Amino acid sequence: MSTAYGNFHDFCRDSGSAQATIPVCNLFSESPTHGGNGYGGCDLRGISLSGGRHLANLGSILLDGLAILITLFLLWRSNRKRAAVGRREMQLFLIGYIVISICEIFTIGGFPLNHATRIGFSAVHMAAVTATTWILMINGAVGYQVVDDGTVLSLGLIFGSAAALFVGTGYIALDTGFSWTGYWDSTLTAPNRSYSLYTLYLLVPLVFLVIYFILETYLVLRVLGEKRPMLYLIGAVLLFAISQIFQYVISVHLCNASNGAINGGLFETLFVLLAVIMIWVFWSSITEDDWPLPVGPGTSYE
Repeated sequence: MSTAYGNFHDFCRDSGSAQATIPVCNLFSESPTHGGNGYGGCDLRGISLSGGRHLANLGSILLDGLAILITLFLLWRSNRKRAAVGRREMQLFLIGYIVISICEIFTIGGFPLNHATRIGFSAVHMAAVTATTWILMINGAVGYQVVDDGTVLSLGLIFGSAAALFVGTGYIALDTGFSWTGYWDSTLTAPNRSYSLYTLYLLVPLVFLVIYFILETYLVLRVLGEKRPMLYLIGAVLLFAISQIFQYVISVHLCNASNGAINGGLFETLFVLLAVIMIWVFWSSITEDDWPLPVGPGTSYE
């Protein structure tokens, strides 16, 4: 794999050249959605349709549908935990994950879409990843009660900052894919290289996740003096790490071994879903409905 900063070529090649399972790959000129010949890797074909079309990653599509249903259930469960710290903030994170799951159906799910539609979904997908990991990081700070959780101020700051990241990342992705202004074309001098998207889509979310882990670890061990919730948090980290290994390392080998039937996208979807569930279980384990918390204006406790 190339170590050049901003270079997605090897990632895109190994994720399936007929249907990339990394959304950023749909933005580059070698992507089949742009009419090119692909990246030279394993062609993820999936199920054959009429007119020479294919429905790749059916398993990912079904798992994303399941993820949406499970997340809606978690939203409902969160709403019932009326005394839980960070209830509304956790719901914002879950909504962000639903947006990611919906986009993933069309970006890596392999629907036979025209290139403009797929680029649009890919841009929203990438923007949602950046914004949702930001919301998760802020969730890690909510437990410190610097600002009362659930208030207009708290939710407004989170939503406003996440919206800014969403719009900024989404615009750069769209301008890269459609080359509206040509401003980002200068970063594409090497095959499938984008410094901005590499930073916003890969590095920035990783930093947000690391900060979230550090904040929550300190909160659980030093502030709450608990240990059991750390099992859930570490479990979420391990599940997410496994999902990325399937996506970026194992994917090409699965594709070759199955003659293009499946790749790592299926398992990436599964393990990310399990990681999100574990994050919710962790949050639930460190919040109590029956704590004797004060009731008053400006707080979310009822």
